[in-house]
Amino acid sequence: MTTTPRTAQDGLDIDARYAFARRVALEAARMGMNYYRDRNALVVEHKGDPQDVVSLADKEIEQFIRHQLSAHFPEDGFLGEESGSAALAARCVWVIDPIDGTACFLNGLHNWCVSIGLLIDGEPYLGAIADPNHDELFHGCLGRGAFVNDVPLAVSTAQHVREGLTGTGTFHPRGKQHFIPFLQGLLGEGGMFLRNGSGALMTAYVAAGRLIGYYETNLKSWDCLAGLVLVREAGGLVNDFFRDDGLLRGNPYLVACPGVYDQLAALIGPSLDGAVD
Repeated sequence: MTTTPRTAQDGLDIDARYAFARRVALEAARMGMNYYRDRNALVVEHKGDPQDVVSLADKEIEQFIRHQLSAHFPEDGFLGEESGSAALAARCVWVIDPIDGTACFLNGLHNWCVSIGLLIDGEPYLGAIADPNHDELFHGCLGRGAFVNDVPLAVSTAQHVREGLTGTGTFHPRGKQHFIPFLQGLLGEGGMFLRNGSGALMTAYVAAGRLIGYYETNLKSWDCLAGLVLVREAGGLVNDFFRDDGLLRGNPYLVACPGVYDQLAALIGPSLDGAVD
């Protein structure tokens, strides 16, 4: 893969930030594998819901990423799943999920990753998603394309939901009432669904053409921000995820290849771009 050196307005060093995201995502993923191999010894806590868990690995990996960011880009803002936010008014804001797919991680499944994304002036600009179980680093930068390792990504050419797999998911607090109706509609159209427990990976799989689309009834920004860059650079479409303070509150979420986006959006209905109950 080759890239042309580029900086954003006012001299922001995009090259350095892009290289940083890839390097630190890989380093954090290696840390995650060390914890994963000894996961039965991890201290696990619940975030008020038995299905919403966090481990010592999540906290320490996020602390590592945050320390690296402070050392290299102290002027940048930060939003992490485990440690909250800082300097969100900055031009550059990093959005981090130290282990996306914690439930899979703790139960010995291979569907987890490290996700590092960057907003510049409120726009998803670059991202890196490291999956150490499959030796894959998904990454992309606005205007430069998206890749898995060094292989360019492109979304599926499917024209109907029956022509591939659709990723989907839901969670207990908000939006779950829309999940079963969507599945019924998808199956009624001859489609099939997959839920692997990691929003970041399913978003990356849409960019890679492995899934034709991915719908989540309510997703948090740290689960998808890095992947949004990949989908856009790979030719996919995205709903208006950041409306109504979506960065902090989350929203219904749809990414898909152009040939099925409208069909999936119609199956979801008005909840996609309306309020989540």
